[in-house]
Amino acid sequence: MESNDSSTHKDYYKVLEVDYDATNEKIKLNYRRLALKWHPDKHKGDNAVTEKFQLINEAYKVLSDPAKRLDYDLTGNYEIDKYTLREYLTRFKGMILTCNGLGISHTSIWTQQLMDTNDHSDK
Repeated sequence: MESNDSSTHKDYYKVLEVDYDATNEKIKLNYRRLALKWHPDKHKGDNAVTEKFQLINEAYKVLSDPAKRLDYDLTGNYEIDKYTLREYLTRFKGMILTCNGLGISHTSIWTQQLMDTNDHSDK
């Protein structure tokens, strides 16, 4: 196993600076903002910038395609210790609720409590 985290784990949501339940519109907006910021033409000769730009494009190709995004969400390389509890619950809530068969909607009391907690921590 390689020790370089970027080659073993690419969190496309963090690359595009969006939440795990981000809408397609939010993903597109952040992609455009980051692509403009990290475009190689603005940073001539900087290989690190070119790599970052390529990673942003790679992340957008996956997250903007519903089938690729679902596959990524279901088969991605999960390093649980890299997530906060809020990130973990937001990213995996669909799988958690589906797997345990509770059938709780996304507007459940748990989701509301999580959102309320998040609102207070942002202030």
